[in-house]
Amino acid sequence: MTTLAVVLIVIGLIALFFGVFVAAVKFLLWIGIVILIIGIIMWLMRVIRRNA
Repeated sequence: MTTLAVVLIVIGLIALFFGVFVAAVKFLLWIGIVILIIGIIMWLMRVIRRNA
């Protein structure tokens, strides 16, 4: 019975860590997309000013 409890606790902790890790990766992915879009906009502004 105690072995089953230990196994369930370990599986629960692994699932918790993977849940936090996946959420962090999704958050960082959105931040990366936003930074990429801002960089593209800044590059376009520089190109437009240079040609004007």
